[in-house]
Amino acid sequence: MAIRDLKTQITRLPEQPGVYLYFNDAGDTLYVGRARALRDRVRSYLSAYGSSPKTDALLDEVTRLEVIVTDSLVEALALENHLIKQRSPRFNILLRDDKNYPYLQLTTAEAFPRVLVARRVARDGNYYAGPFLPATLARKTMSLTHKLFGIRSCNEVITGRRDRACLEYDIKRCVAPCVAEICSSAQYAEAVEHTRMFLEGRNDELLVELKRRMLAASDDLRYEEAAHTRDAIETVETLRDRQQKMSTVRLGDRDAFGVKTGPAGAIIQVFQMRGGRVIERVELVAEKSPGDAPTERDTVQAAVQQFYDVRVAPPEVHVPVEIEDREAIERWLSERAGRTVKLAVPKRGDKRGLLDLATRNAALGYRTRYSDEARARGAALEELQRVLGLGVLPRRIECFDISTIQGSETVGSMVVCEDGRLVRKEYRRYRVRGGAWGAERTAVPGARRRRSRRRAGGATRPGSQAAARVSPAPDPRLLDDFAAIHEVVGRRCRRLLDDGDPLPDLVVIDGGKGQLSAAYEAFGALGLANLVAVGLAKKEELIFTRDATDPIILEPNSAALLLLQRLRDEAHRVAVTYHRGARARRDFRSELDDIPGVGARRRKALLTRFGSVANVRRATREELVPVIGARVADAVLRHFADDPGRRTDLP
Repeated sequence: MAIRDLKTQITRLPEQPGVYLYFNDAGDTLYVGRARALRDRVRSYLSAYGSSPKTDALLDEVTRLEVIVTDSLVEALALENHLIKQRSPRFNILLRDDKNYPYLQLTTAEAFPRVLVARRVARDGNYYAGPFLPATLARKTMSLTHKLFGIRSCNEVITGRRDRACLEYDIKRCVAPCVAEICSSAQYAEAVEHTRMFLEGRNDELLVELKRRMLAASDDLRYEEAAHTRDAIETVETLRDRQQKMSTVRLGDRDAFGVKTGPAGAIIQVFQMRGGRVIERVELVAEKSPGDAPTERDTVQAAVQQFYDVRVAPPEVHVPVEIEDREAIERWLSERAGRTVKLAVPKRGDKRGLLDLATRNAALGYRTRYSDEARARGAALEELQRVLGLGVLPRRIECFDISTIQGSETVGSMVVCEDGRLVRKEYRRYRVRGGAWGAERTAVPGARRRRSRRRAGGATRPGSQAAARVSPAPDPRLLDDFAAIHEVVGRRCRRLLDDGDPLPDLVVIDGGKGQLSAAYEAFGALGLANLVAVGLAKKEELIFTRDATDPIILEPNSAALLLLQRLRDEAHRVAVTYHRGARARRDFRSELDDIPGVGARRRKALLTRFGSVANVRRATREELVPVIGARVADAVLRHFADDPGRRTDLP
């Protein structure tokens, strides 16, 4: 047994609180644990062989031991959480939040952090707040951080050497860290700290800091800045008062952890009760540990630590079993929350009823997740990850396809797959614009969308300034598959960046090397070269990647190939359906639709009165005015005046 080779080192360990780490031959961290007395805890592993398959597998691989001494068990608990998050040891129970509700991510790992919307909490060193229910509340809160504290919303690389600030600074939604003369890195760090206080719910502490900042600005005669800070104070006070009415101990604030463990892993359901009502249900998933399934006690303890590592605990937390070092965990939760937090195992009454409800839901979630169908989807994703050499499981996949006939009415489609299931509400359809407009839009980072009115069929109103400036007539030669893929993929990624939405784990392109190269060009233009895309060619069903010269060939019955084919066929169906509709709208379109002021009602009136467009062309002003009025009649006459074959009676 490899652990016995470390016996001499173990006997010399201190009898103090701290964290111990086990490593294998390759230097990978196998396990991170904490101890009240390091020597006693680590020495217990010398006689632990045979207690469980998981422990046996761990002890057989251990070749090196490291310890970190701390001043208290609470500090060891916090350090253990940090190391587990940073290193993801294989033998620790690692949980992931399986809800689709969004979180807000404060990108503290960046030099100049932003606030983004994230669909899952990742252990990447950033701060996460949420989940937000309804989902629109996440975007409203993100917008509030821009308005109150001036957190940037762009994705530029900030160097401080920009000549002038953008429009966001002018409308007071950004403090402009891109211009060092306006906002230094220290000033921006202060805004980030205020944002974090706001997201953590530390409103009283934030108000004290904002009032100090307002008075300082007023004393320095910076009245505009003082007024802006005053408005922020009023907004935070309003939010604080609203939260206090709904979050008091008297009304009943508590979380209940229900757990179901089995051979395939574990499901944890956390019911969050605020004001006496269950306002949220969060599902955590723990996959099967090496060697055996996780025990209920270990799973609950890992869930409590990892769940509240990115959240503030309520006054009461109910768990189904007693957990180890309960007092230390209570002190850790209390320090993070700024008030007393109690861990309890209720035995009767309403509290036990809530815990039983969470447990029943966890059992239902376990049966649903680890059913035969769910296992098949998971196997397809795991095979896809292995075949493509992906660093993470491709839980979210977006697939693109193009439909056109000789460059006419070119359209694109995007379908979304999450955890092996199609998510129809997130499908998108694109009318390919082509020309310099699409290229310019994709190539310029930070460009904002111009939301102009579109007429039926997606055309810009003729004669408008926007039409002349940004919508040149597309050259059909430019509307091939390569250019269309470049535009559609670029527009999709631009929208994700602008909205702060999470990027997909994998992008699938219907096509071969050419289409795949066009997609990567769009990624590169937006600074997203790390995104992974593959091309799936029809007929031969070859999978093309950027880094390999030869395509990947999978067996016809491969689960990964069947998943890619299903995505490709669904994207093709959506694109073809949209293309047929676009052609139908073009075929039924009337020349009268291009006349400003003539809508569906006036077009019908003209055709009813005159019978055809040719007769409308020949009509005089006196004949048109009773039908559509003098102003629109003049517009009709002007529209047809350019035709030299028609005699006009313009006034």
